[in-house]
Amino acid sequence: MLPPAPSHRILIVSDAWAPQVNGVVRTLTTVAGELRRMGHVVEVIGPDRFRTMRCPTYPEIPLSLLPRRRLVRMIEAFDPDALHIATEGPLGLAARSWARRTGFAFTTAFHTRFAEYVQARTGIPVRPIYAWMRRFHGAGQGIMVATPSLRDELAARGFRNIRAWSRGVDLELFKPFPREDWGLPRPIFLHVGRVAVEKNIGAFLDLDLPGSKVVVGGGPQLAALRRTYPNVLFTGLRYGEALARAYAGGDVFVFPSLTDTFGLVILEALACGTPVAAFPVTGPKDVLADAAGKIGAVNADLRVAALEALTADRAACRVHAERYSWRACAETFLSHLVPLMGAS
Repeated sequence: MLPPAPSHRILIVSDAWAPQVNGVVRTLTTVAGELRRMGHVVEVIGPDRFRTMRCPTYPEIPLSLLPRRRLVRMIEAFDPDALHIATEGPLGLAARSWARRTGFAFTTAFHTRFAEYVQARTGIPVRPIYAWMRRFHGAGQGIMVATPSLRDELAARGFRNIRAWSRGVDLELFKPFPREDWGLPRPIFLHVGRVAVEKNIGAFLDLDLPGSKVVVGGGPQLAALRRTYPNVLFTGLRYGEALARAYAGGDVFVFPSLTDTFGLVILEALACGTPVAAFPVTGPKDVLADAAGKIGAVNADLRVAALEALTADRAACRVHAERYSWRACAETFLSHLVPLMGAS
């Protein structure tokens, strides 16, 4: 834990950064902003500062090329009090290598089921990838995870020094009104997120449901899904108030992913008053637990969950989302950081 101080110099190294649009980027961007408002000096080093190549099978993600030497100069120039390595990509590996070589301490986070994503694209088994990830994170002083179920899963896989770090939602932006008028038969079953194979969107689109289906987002699978499901409205990417209206305009938010570690989109939907239907997996089963009213449904049969969620209480959805604060998220993150010199 960092010693008490009015201001710390905090460095975050992440292979996921703007202009990418995903939960990792949104989390880090928002937490960095909250920390700055708390008086800390925060620097984020992402692939936007390096020469990059497109990630094989996922061209929207840039991978930094041979970043070590330049990254080390950036780290030493910033002179941080604490280092957080957010991802396991080229930048994360280079930052870890530097910290290990110099004897400096750092923390990490488990944002993404990298093993499952690689398996979905290549067929490589998850076991050796998890072994590698266990070594990657084991070199740090703590690995931050978003949910209790993910903590338990990683502990069972041999990960140690796991620290709870939940998420937040922008309650000013994401709100129940105004609602998008889709001009489609209701009920509207909505999905928002990256349109990629690991998100399992086909499991939603294949469901026999009344009304209409809407998918908001972009990604490598968008063109293929548009061809396969011509009766589904695919809007492409939306941002800001247009995104909030889309959430609010749904009758049920369907979250078919089996591999997310949290699902920020779940909180955003709830903040807009839209109940959630999902499989009983990490993320949904954690976020939807302990609600004061009915805010959705989880079921191994996603169709059953979607239909059951139609009877949820939209006001209760909003109330539940209000339990999640980005300031609390940032304060928890800060409490888990360690002094850079802590490992020497």
